[in-house]
Amino acid sequence: MLGTSVIIPSALVPQMGGGNEEKARVIQTLLFVAGINTLCQSFFGTRLPAVMGGSYTIVAPTISIIMAGRYSNETDPHEKFLRTMRGTQGALIIASTIQIILGFSGLWRNVVRLLSPLSAVPLISLAGFGLYELGFPGVAKCVEVGLPEIILMLIFSQYLPHAIHVAKPVFDRFSVIFTIAIVWLYAYILTASGAYKNARTKTQIHCRVDRSGLISGAPWINVPYPFQWGAPTFDAGECFAMMMASFVALVESTGTFIAVSRYASATMIPPSVLGRGIGWQGIGTLLGAFFGTANGTAVSVENAGLLALTHVGSRRVVQISAGFMIFFSILGKFGAIFASIPLPIFAALYCIFFAYIGACGLSFLQFCNLNSFRTKFIMGFSFFMGLSVPQYFNEYTSVAGYGPVHTGARWFNDMINVPFSSKAFVAVLVAFFLDNTIQRRDTSVRRDRGYHWWDKFRSFKTDSRSEEFYSLPFNLNKFFPSV
Repeated sequence: MLGTSVIIPSALVPQMGGGNEEKARVIQTLLFVAGINTLCQSFFGTRLPAVMGGSYTIVAPTISIIMAGRYSNETDPHEKFLRTMRGTQGALIIASTIQIILGFSGLWRNVVRLLSPLSAVPLISLAGFGLYELGFPGVAKCVEVGLPEIILMLIFSQYLPHAIHVAKPVFDRFSVIFTIAIVWLYAYILTASGAYKNARTKTQIHCRVDRSGLISGAPWINVPYPFQWGAPTFDAGECFAMMMASFVALVESTGTFIAVSRYASATMIPPSVLGRGIGWQGIGTLLGAFFGTANGTAVSVENAGLLALTHVGSRRVVQISAGFMIFFSILGKFGAIFASIPLPIFAALYCIFFAYIGACGLSFLQFCNLNSFRTKFIMGFSFFMGLSVPQYFNEYTSVAGYGPVHTGARWFNDMINVPFSSKAFVAVLVAFFLDNTIQRRDTSVRRDRGYHWWDKFRSFKTDSRSEEFYSLPFNLNKFFPSV
């Protein structure tokens, strides 16, 4: 969790005008809310061992709010931070309603029922592969720390379990803990020995273990509370832009939920349960807005990959882990020590976790007829457009400083630029449309797209194992039945 929880506030808080103290508090708040949301999701949402964390999709509209004209005339950095944070909170409060309404009303359930294995492949695959920018480019920022982490992870998780036979699966299950401890110690030795004394500032920030400013900025004990930055402010345009980003995060989370169900060895998640999970994701976004995380809520892709690496798909394990997240977020200094792990170490882990999610999406091809030209066209075209369209949008933005859609209304620009910058969103939009319009009523096509394999999972009651994996605790199914 620390990767996302540190990277997002580290990118946003300095632009908002905040210093190390504000950054440390936002990281603590994000970790605290993530712990609560994970508990809610595992008890009352999908009931899968899915960890809820921050969302990279929400970053773009948040930066747009930061750059809004009404904050640019503020000279005091701390006051600018507070005002920007309140604007972000207001936009997120409104944006959370789209996930809550689509999830709990059953509208999203009806959309997911039309999803076949064929259209799910690009969604899940690019939910993992689409985050390649966070992988090796992050490792290369301090290659002498990041590369040993990748090599050690491969040795511990893939080679040692077969070379050294022990009674219990120790090496693959604890490979993340072992390798982070070794490489973190190695990075500390490099820092202490003065290896980066004369290095460039950027190199020092990425490689040194004492440059994040989090340990000095974090209080010993800090309990985040709602509206700790003040009362939220609302702007209609910003709310519209954030609602669109919230919808994109909802689509991406749908793919990650399906991946979690597969790696947790559960049956395919029924659409009604998925809708319930999306509704609770919306409540999570609302909680984040109340507490002031400057970010929304989405299913953690890296933790979904962790399920595949460790083969631990236990709901109870994730719930206990959520308790630790809350504990470390309250005890600020302890959490800050862990958060000071150099970010290239996290980027190295992403190379493995995101690869697992991408591979999970590809595994659904086993249900499709790969000899069908229809299947090949939809698969190839959706993958290509899912990579090509966001590449154009992102390239244009990096060169021009704004997206291809550039009108006087910043909120309208974000409503178009944000969704088409998401690889998973564009890919599933293309695949879903083509799969449900080209020769849909043909019986042979139904088999080609693998639709018949998921027939018994389209309703909660048609598969006897749904009760085991997805029924609500405390007999709540009587009051909130799944259909």
